[in-house]
Amino acid sequence: MAIWLHKHLQHSDIIPTRFNRQRREVCFVPEGHTEPIFVPWESLSAWVIQAQGTTQYGVQRQYAMGVGFHHAESGEDFSLEFPCAGLPLAIANWEAIRAYMEHEVHSLKDIQDPLDLQGPDDPPHEGLHTFHNARERMRRRYREGEVGGFYVFGWYLYHVMTLWTLPFRLTEWEVARVKRMHRQDIPEAMRAWSQPLPPEQWAKPSEELQRQSHQVEALRQRDPQRPIVDIFAEVQRKAVAIPTA
Repeated sequence: MAIWLHKHLQHSDIIPTRFNRQRREVCFVPEGHTEPIFVPWESLSAWVIQAQGTTQYGVQRQYAMGVGFHHAESGEDFSLEFPCAGLPLAIANWEAIRAYMEHEVHSLKDIQDPLDLQGPDDPPHEGLHTFHNARERMRRRYREGEVGGFYVFGWYLYHVMTLWTLPFRLTEWEVARVKRMHRQDIPEAMRAWSQPLPPEQWAKPSEELQRQSHQVEALRQRDPQRPIVDIFAEVQRKAVAIPTA
């Protein structure tokens, strides 16, 4: 409870970062600032952190993901970091943001949904609908003979032991609480910046980004099993090696 209250108080003092793919910009309100800072999407830096240390309890590893930018007007560097459970999750967090900005991905359903947990009219976040969809999927698989009675018994036993729908209801409550926060505290400049634009005014990706994106796709098709991180690194090395006019 103390941890939850601490996080709740943090949320009440911090205005979340916003990503606007129509403008291809990111809006930050750094701690201690009252006015937002608008940053071009392609100028944003992102990184993952992997730290390892030895304590009396053994080897411990910490992971985090961060984004940041250089503010030319003030000459300051700003960054935002948060811990992650593992290195793949840290990379996945950034990839989710990149997919939203570059490929107009709204939810997990747009990428992959192997468990079919999100219906066409469901909200993009997890919630009570996730539980109902999972139960319907389990029943359908049982009717079609994909799973047996032991699987069904295990499914119900697991969810009874995890308090049935309570975790999903708490998730929905938390999502609704976050949506309600800062609606009145958002600076007017940020509110105006968040308004949708007509399609003819949407910003376009730069030629350099499009060129690198084509290179990434070509390398991925050539070797689908190659880690995507290695592909991005190779394309970036080539971009740095090419002198600009």
